[in-house]
Amino acid sequence: MQTLANPARFLKIARPLTPVLGWGGALLIVGALAVGLFVAPRDYLQGESVRIIYVHVPAAWLGMGGWTGLAIASFMQLVWRHPLAAIAARAIAVPGAVFAALCLVTGSLWGKPTWGTYWQWDARLTSMLILLFLYIAYIALDDAERERGGEGRIAAIFGLVGAINIPIIHYSVEYWNTLHQGQSISFLRASSTVDASMLWPLLVSAAGFSLLFGAIVLMRMRAALARQKVEARLRRYS
Repeated sequence: MQTLANPARFLKIARPLTPVLGWGGALLIVGALAVGLFVAPRDYLQGESVRIIYVHVPAAWLGMGGWTGLAIASFMQLVWRHPLAAIAARAIAVPGAVFAALCLVTGSLWGKPTWGTYWQWDARLTSMLILLFLYIAYIALDDAERERGGEGRIAAIFGLVGAINIPIIHYSVEYWNTLHQGQSISFLRASSTVDASMLWPLLVSAAGFSLLFGAIVLMRMRAALARQKVEARLRRYS
C-alpha cells in the first residue's frame, strides 16, 4: 500500500494496467452478453426479460462496490493521509454513480413486464435510489470543497457516513417485505439458485464490467494526477 503512495510508482503500474483491464473487460462483456442474450435459455417464469440480469446485476454490484471502495479510500485519507486516497475516491464517484443509475434503469425495464410497473417504493429500489443521490451529493460536495482549496476531509467524512446505506441495500430483501426477489447468489455460502446455464455468463459479465470499472478509475486517477502536475507548473511560473 505504501509503495503505491508515491504517484510516480502508481503511474508506472497504472499506465500498462489500464489498457489490460479495459480491453480485457470489454472482451469479457461482449462474450458474456452474446451468450446471455442469444444462447442462454429464457426463464420459465420471467421469459425473455430475464436477460436484462446480465447488465442489471453487475451494475448493482458495482454501484454498491463503488461506494465501498470510495469509503475505504476516504478512511485511508482521514486516518493515514494517503496521498492518492482522495484522488481514488474522487475517481470512483462518477463511474459508481453511472452504474447505480444503470442499475435503476435496467431494474425499471425489468420491473414493467414482471411487476406491471416501472417503479415501486420498494425497500431495495428506494435504498438503491438513495445510493445514487449519495453519489451525486458526494461529487457536488467534493467539487465545492476543492474550489475553496480544501483537502477533501468533509467529502471523506461524507463518504464514510454514506457507507451505512450499503448493508441496508444488501439486507433490504431479507428484513423488509419487498417486491424484489431475494438473494440468488451467495459468495459467503458458495451457493446459488441460478441455473448454471445462466450463472456462468452472469459471472463473466460481472467480471468484465468490474475490469472495465477498474480501467475507468485508473484513467480518471491518471488524469487527475496529470492535472495536478500542470497546475503545479503553472503556479511555479506565474
